[in-house]
Amino acid sequence: MTGYIDDLRLAHVMADAADDLTMRRFKAVDLKVETKPDLTPVSDADRAVEEAIRGTLRRARPRDAVVGEEFGKTGWGARSWIIDPIDGTKNYVRGVPVWATLIALMDHGEVVVGLVSAPALGRRWWAAKGGGSWTGKSLTKASRMQVSAVRELSDASFSYSSFGGWEKQGRLGDFLDLSRACWRTRAYGDFWSHMMVAEGSVDLSAEPELSPWDMAALTVIVEEAGGRWSDVAGAASLEGGSLVCSNGLLHETAIDHLNAQSQ
Repeated sequence: MTGYIDDLRLAHVMADAADDLTMRRFKAVDLKVETKPDLTPVSDADRAVEEAIRGTLRRARPRDAVVGEEFGKTGWGARSWIIDPIDGTKNYVRGVPVWATLIALMDHGEVVVGLVSAPALGRRWWAAKGGGSWTGKSLTKASRMQVSAVRELSDASFSYSSFGGWEKQGRLGDFLDLSRACWRTRAYGDFWSHMMVAEGSVDLSAEPELSPWDMAALTVIVEEAGGRWSDVAGAASLEGGSLVCSNGLLHETAIDHLNAQSQ
């Protein structure tokens, strides 16, 4: 079994606490929402969840660094926890149930634990390096995930988030080209697109504008399910600002489509 099982257990404990906080504030009439400098929304729930996770880590993993969307980086060392308290805040503040808490652990620059908890959907996904990818209610009530075996784009289901980011980056033509080459496209959006790749219910997913905390937890889950991830340029880097996930068999072809006009 993976050497990170204790860290994975801790991630579940923190996700349980996060789920309790987010569900209590979801659709609350007094939910406070502000606009950050980058014009994205942040709610009091985002901040409360990250503060709670940081508090747990200070007690349980005092030597580990923490990188969070709302409060930046604290600490330093070989190990760092990467937190997105609510991925999908725009959905959260509008009452759309597609949002999740993302928790990841990096050890010497490699993501080794990832957990995605979407309580309004009643779903949770997780993985630790070398231990496979799982979905279920808890560590003891889970089923193992495996990516699909689809080999051709003409048979593939492709999920994305929106058109806007692709257009802003001058890649809308490439994105539409890939979409037309696929059998089916749906905008399931955000973390959910990539978790469906890990489950094998979707074959390909892509987002053009992301931060490391949006991606870290997702990457190890997709990898451990037998899939592949990279940025739009094809590099497996959290600093690339984008994410493409696939069952592995479709990856090179998808990357070629997404770079066809920009080459």
